[in-house]
Amino acid sequence: MGIYDSVAERLAFMKKMTPAELKKLGSARLSDIVLQEVARSRVRITTLEKRYPQASPRELSQRIVDEKKNLASMVGGVSGVFGLVALPADMLFMAYLQIILLTDVATLYKVNLKTERARGEMLDLFGYANGLGPLPRAGPKVLGKLAAMLLEKGGMHTLGRAMPLVAAPVTAYFNNQHIQMVGEQAVRFYEGFDKAHAKARAQRKKASGA
Repeated sequence: MGIYDSVAERLAFMKKMTPAELKKLGSARLSDIVLQEVARSRVRITTLEKRYPQASPRELSQRIVDEKKNLASMVGGVSGVFGLVALPADMLFMAYLQIILLTDVATLYKVNLKTERARGEMLDLFGYANGLGPLPRAGPKVLGKLAAMLLEKGGMHTLGRAMPLVAAPVTAYFNNQHIQMVGEQAVRFYEGFDKAHAKARAQRKKASGA
């Protein structure tokens, strides 16, 4: 079942690499993407928790990260073959994949992403993880703008593009490493969030019992 789920997710992800789907994805509003992913993320997290009932949230988070790393490597391998021409598409998919990753980790830690504040915090986390700083609450309004910001920022994703024949493994490697880094930052952030809420619940319980 686990293998089937992994393959199905990869196939669904790759279907978005058609020109029509790329156009839709690029013009999608960030909040809409997060809200659309919340329900799917709950299904993914419920399935993961049932499959590994004894695993800690941190262990489950790494499994989430590993699956997204597989997708990141796949995207890097495909886009790297085409060199610089495919760079914007690669950035678009990496931005999209990171948002899915952050949504899954947040959902695992019981964060209510249906609230504007929680979504804003998650996008700030995305911004800091990518060296962009906190994202303005009023924007970027679409995923394409976010990908353009990443492209303008540059960084290690641009390495290897000058030599397309060897770019595929290089791009896949850097995509993989970046997803790991974003996942680790998300776990640190939401573990602190979870502990703070647990402390607040304990204090409220103690106060009500006094």
